[in-house]
Amino acid sequence: MENLEIRSLYNLDETIAKEIFEDIVYPWEALPQISAFIRKLGNTLSEEIYEKRGENIWIARSAKIYPSAYIAGPAIIDEEAEIRHSAFIRGNAIVGKGAVVGNSTELKNVILFNKVQVPHYNYVGDSILGYKAHMGAGSITSNVKSDKTLVVVKSPEGNIETGLKKFGAMLGDYVEVGCNSVLNPGSVIGRETNIYPLSRVRGYIPEKSIYKESGNIVEKEV
Repeated sequence: MENLEIRSLYNLDETIAKEIFEDIVYPWEALPQISAFIRKLGNTLSEEIYEKRGENIWIARSAKIYPSAYIAGPAIIDEEAEIRHSAFIRGNAIVGKGAVVGNSTELKNVILFNKVQVPHYNYVGDSILGYKAHMGAGSITSNVKSDKTLVVVKSPEGNIETGLKKFGAMLGDYVEVGCNSVLNPGSVIGRETNIYPLSRVRGYIPEKSIYKESGNIVEKEV
């Protein structure tokens, strides 16, 4: 199960939320903690670098927030992040340094590492996106199973019961998700993997691979 562990997916030096991962093994274990963690961390942030706007909302002074964007707390928007026109941040969101949240993109209960891009019509809920992960236009994380049962992470080494009803996707560092793809509940995508456009993904996808379709996953050439 090592491929599913935090250490295999993320460079923790690339997020202000590093401490939330210290006492857990799998990244989705952080999802129920995000709200409380933001409140705790926010109150320690430098007032020279971050401005508190509204209830439990901390925004870096160097971040660019478009007038039509909506941000509900608790939330932290880190330095030089860009929250574009009509972005909708519903709360429990950490947006990393230099990250882009784009037009009509919706976030809820998420951690975006530094330099993440969700720039066009994305839905990202109950998910964690690693350093420089990118979701193409229209790609989304589906975070609730259709039968409303608890999410199970499936991998070749076996299945892991998460105990979570809401769990979207864990994207490792440098993951590229093609346009109009759906990442089904419990998806875990290894570092530096590419997902073809119009894909329907579920379970664990190995690092440094190319997902073309279910049953057709190839290793990247070195």
